[in-house]
Order: sequence, then structure tokens, then C-alpha cells
Amino acid sequence: MLLVRRRAPEGSRFKDGDRASGVFGVLATGFSVLLGFVVFLAFESYDQSRSGAEEEALVVAQQVQTAQFLGADVSGELTGELVCYGRSVIHIEWPRSEAGDQGDEINPWGVELFRTLRTVQPQTPSQEAAYGKWLDQTSDREAARTDRIHGAVGVIPTPLWLALILISGVVFVFMLFFADSGEGAVTQAVLMGSVAAVIAAMLLLIQFLDSPFQEGVGGVRPVAMERTLRIIDEALGAVGGRVQLPCDARGNPTS
Repeated sequence: MLLVRRRAPEGSRFKDGDRASGVFGVLATGFSVLLGFVVFLAFESYDQSRSGAEEEALVVAQQVQTAQFLGADVSGELTGELVCYGRSVIHIEWPRSEAGDQGDEINPWGVELFRTLRTVQPQTPSQEAAYGKWLDQTSDREAARTDRIHGAVGVIPTPLWLALILISGVVFVFMLFFADSGEGAVTQAVLMGSVAAVIAAMLLLIQFLDSPFQEGVGGVRPVAMERTLRIIDEALGAVGGRVQLPCDARGNPTS
């Protein structure tokens, strides 16, 4: 703006400022409507990932309780596999989500839980009720996991990004025609800087919401699953339960 202002006529290049302001109002209104829609879409994806992570952690804790009613021969094995599932979510799946390469890969401990459950033969009414409850909780956990990884790949399509960048460029170029050699440099800088700052801030906000898995401020972190694993350890310690975990501290199988 300051560079264009040097050769701009006094009063800007528009002879009719009201007409130019009207056109700019149309541009700003169209851009604002599109921007608001995109922000809503991105925030919905962000919130879905965050809520899915919390729901998944809650269901894991509930399944640990349900496992204790499925018989002493499998309760310890299922509990250990659930802890390994939580560890793999924190240390394996989360870094992949941050890198954007999580894809559609399944959690291997989910498969191990299914294999172990197939060996369960309910003998009592309480075991039958726990068996049915476990199946329901498994469906809830898988649905929550799907919600969690939904935002890892981003939900805003490339054509929408191109449209936002194109309109931003149009607004920027249009603003340059308001360059006025008769006004002060500070006034002209504020005129252009305020518009550019608002547009840049909104685009950065959309980029943040479209990539929720990050270590920066406001990023979705595995706090809920970490808290769940601590609660499980404390609960098992309180009741004197000892579980042989088939994985290491990062959720990788040990055998």
C-alpha cells in the first residue's frame, strides 16, 4: 500500500468513493459468509476429534470394569490388553495423527481384544450380562475412535482452500486501489494492515481447526487417555489386582 501510494493520485484511483465502497462491501460480505461457513465446518471437525478422544478414553475405563465380570480366566488378559490399547493410542496413534498419516489403520490391540473375547463362554447370568455389555462398549469405543481420527486428515477440501486464497487476493488487490497520496502514511498503513491482519488471522484459525492434532496451544492432546490409564492403575492397586501386560510402555507387543 505504501509503495503504490507514492504514484497514486490524491483521493485514490476511484473517482466515486461511494461506488467503490459499495463494491468492496459486496466482496467483504461474500467473503465473510464463506469464511463463516468454513470456520463452522472446521470447528465442528475439531470438536468431533476432541469429543471422540474423551469418549474413547471413558469407554476404555468402563470396559476395564466390565472385564472383571467375565470370569477370572480372561479378566486379567482383557484388562492388560485394554491398558496396551490405551498406551498405543497415546504413543503410536497420536504421533501418526499429528503427522497426518494415521489413515484407516486399525488398532492391533482392538484385534487382540476381539480374539480374547471369542474364548469367553458365559456361564452365569452376570457373565452373560457383562458379555452383552462388553459388545455394546466395544461398538462405542470404535465409534469414538472413528470420531477421534476423523480430523487427522483435515475436512476442508482443496477447492475450498483455493477459493479462500483467491478471494483474499482479490480483496487485497482491491484495497490497493484505495491508495491515496493525499492521506498520511500511517493512515494508509492502518487501512491496509487492518484488513490484511483480519484475513490472515481467520485463515490461520481455519488451518488450526483443520489440523487439531498438534503440540501447540489448543491442540488436541491425549490427556483423557493418559488420565484413564492413571485411574486404571490406581484402581487395580486399590483392589490388589495384578495384571501381566503384554506390551511395553509405548504399547508395542512384547511377544
